Amino acid sequence: MKPEENKFADVPLRVRTWIYIIIVFALGISHPLAMTVFVSWISLQSFFEFSRMFKAHKKPIIPSIFIGVSQFFLLYFFNIENYFLYGSLLGIAVLLYFIFLKLSTQQLFGIFIALLVCLFAFPHLLWIRSNSNGLSSIIFIVVVTELNDVFQYLMGKFFGKHKIVPQISPNKTLEGFIGGVLLTIILSNILGFFLLNTSVLTNSITGMALGVSGFCGDIFMSYLKRKTEVKDTGNLLPGHGGLLDRMDSLIFNAPLFFWMLPFLIKH
Repeated sequence: MKPEENKFADVPLRVRTWIYIIIVFALGISHPLAMTVFVSWISLQSFFEFSRMFKAHKKPIIPSIFIGVSQFFLLYFFNIENYFLYGSLLGIAVLLYFIFLKLSTQQLFGIFIALLVCLFAFPHLLWIRSNSNGLSSIIFIVVVTELNDVFQYLMGKFFGKHKIVPQISPNKTLEGFIGGVLLTIILSNILGFFLLNTSVLTNSITGMALGVSGFCGDIFMSYLKRKTEVKDTGNLLPGHGGLLDRMDSLIFNAPLFFWMLPFLIKH
């Protein structure tokens, strides 16, 4: 069979995995406490995948559990201002521990990035869920971000011809990027109308910003995988790879959307 005819062979497996992802996501956002547990688990799993990627620890599950459990208590007991303070202290303590292990510069770089992502990027998902329009907001940002990935993937499969960053991610194409962002703008208008009660202009700007930012998050993770010579960050999600492979776009989109929220939501 020619490669062109088989380029959609992985789609059924990816779709089945999406069903499980949707179920877990629905449970995770169902209640503020469940969301706190959910975000802490995301950080635990992500730090585990980072540690394995950079080969930073013989037993990466140990520091990963420490990160996840510590983050749960920080998120549960402290507001965002205090979280940044104590989260920073936690991050410094963990970084000093890995420095004590005498890792290479690249490994320490990987741990530093992991701490930024796990302790400071992903918690924005909880803070989005905690705002006055929280449930609608978290559904909006996650659905728009994840479907932006899907749109860019499908547009690239159907129309992709011109490589956009061949040295980092050979499968990314200009057509996939542009088509994905345009479809994300349309989706943002649909969801924004029903979930956020925002204007067409606001929804369009939000969709464009999240489409471009999500693409940058995807490319950023692809760069790290290229540096560490791994294809996927893990095998947790069949057809997708690791959790970071699926959530890479949220690394940038979650903080961006959280800080945009006060300008989006009408009170």
